[in-house]
Amino acid sequence: MGDHTPASGPDFGRGIAISAIPDDGVLAGQVDGQRVLLARVGGALHAVSGSCSHYGAPLGEGLRVGDEIRCPWHHACFDLRNGRAVHAPAFAPLACWQVEVRDGMAYVRAASSPAPEAATAVEVAPRKVVIVGGGAAGYACARRLRERGFGGSIALLSEDRAPPVDRPNLSKDYLAGNAPADWIPLQAPEEYAAQGIALHLGCTVAALDPGARQVRCADGAVFDYDALLLATGAEPVRLPGFDAPNVFTLRSLADADALLAALDGARTLAIVGAGFIGLEATGALRSRGLEVHVVAPEALPLAGLLGDALAANLLARQCAQGIVFHLGCKTEGFDGRTLRLSDGSTLAVDAVLLGVGVKPRTALAQAAGLAVEDGIRVDAGLRTSAPGVYAAGDAACYPHADGWARVEHWVHAQRQGQAVADAMLGDEVAYAVPPFFWTHQADIELRYVGHGRGWDNLELDGDPAAGDCLVRYYRGGQLVAAAAIGRDRALLELEATLAGAR
Repeated sequence: MGDHTPASGPDFGRGIAISAIPDDGVLAGQVDGQRVLLARVGGALHAVSGSCSHYGAPLGEGLRVGDEIRCPWHHACFDLRNGRAVHAPAFAPLACWQVEVRDGMAYVRAASSPAPEAATAVEVAPRKVVIVGGGAAGYACARRLRERGFGGSIALLSEDRAPPVDRPNLSKDYLAGNAPADWIPLQAPEEYAAQGIALHLGCTVAALDPGARQVRCADGAVFDYDALLLATGAEPVRLPGFDAPNVFTLRSLADADALLAALDGARTLAIVGAGFIGLEATGALRSRGLEVHVVAPEALPLAGLLGDALAANLLARQCAQGIVFHLGCKTEGFDGRTLRLSDGSTLAVDAVLLGVGVKPRTALAQAAGLAVEDGIRVDAGLRTSAPGVYAAGDAACYPHADGWARVEHWVHAQRQGQAVADAMLGDEVAYAVPPFFWTHQADIELRYVGHGRGWDNLELDGDPAAGDCLVRYYRGGQLVAAAAIGRDRALLELEATLAGAR
């Protein structure tokens, strides 16, 4: 998890000609073997770490937009003036260095500590914030509030027994056995107390009372709030007839641990569903030596989203790993030993992993009288129909283009959580950030940006089989999304186009 390529480029400690530093880009180099970026911002020179604080990607290969540098791997954004993490999935700031200018040369000297962001001054700030949900959006909201100097109380209520985790890793390196357990938490448990975030684990919220501005929990606890975020997420869809104890879903750390425990000594696994999570899990579990079967009703998985060429290449890569696909098939039942398929065939398997989608968790909101339709309805500022109540992440349905959108992507949920924090502190928020996700399958990383559902035309540049391609998706002649393998910089540029950045 991370890039271990040695730092390269000019040694800024020995000096670099000021004329070599671009006016609107960045210059990548090193200091004492560490990656460093030099940039001109507002007439001054600034030096920040050249490694993304999320997974260590080389930021010199990223894109500068205004005063920000954007990560080529997972599209985190940082302020070049002070290293501050502006947008998820990164939360930790970049290290900064002092820059000395002398005789037409710039010298990067000792590391410096950027000044913390000044506390936000708002006319009417909430005193008590309650966040329901310990996933991407809830965690991101709590972090952003504290980063911006919010001094009130924050209660983060999570049904999970584990602190917030890096969920995208669960279906990738963690299942494969390449990620140790200490990689998975988003931060150490003791850091919540240090940040003044009251983390309540194993906490089931039973009811909301928007009139009294209270959250009531199943154990009888009551939390008063001035501002409330519903980040309840989504839950995996279960299939009828799949109630055996060796049937699993993959949503939480506990789910991943239960699956791995059941597979200890197993030989064969069936995965029902060929979405991104299921296909990531196939490769991860195949690498453990398991015989893996995938059952899906589509003739070509992911073709509706990615197009035939890209989808066919992903399928070919999976098959080359020895994964067996049963396409155009549905499941008819599982008795704990034998999986019955709609074509009349059967599979003898040790366990089944269901990956047939998720549904938004809206019961709390609906019972409280909030507007609900394909998720919790919010306005452009992510406010629900109840005063002081916001929603973000997989459960939130927000205005997009001429309709509504609900997006089930990790980075999208984190960024919505950050936007809610900004709105709570008085900012005028109109959330319109293009969704972004990445997937690791077989031996490639595919990255995707935008709202591509319903596209009616695509342009393919490059060759997916060579691990080098960019696909642009159009609807009604308008660019709505893009996907890339090995074209990270080009995808960043298209993301900026979709966001209207200049």
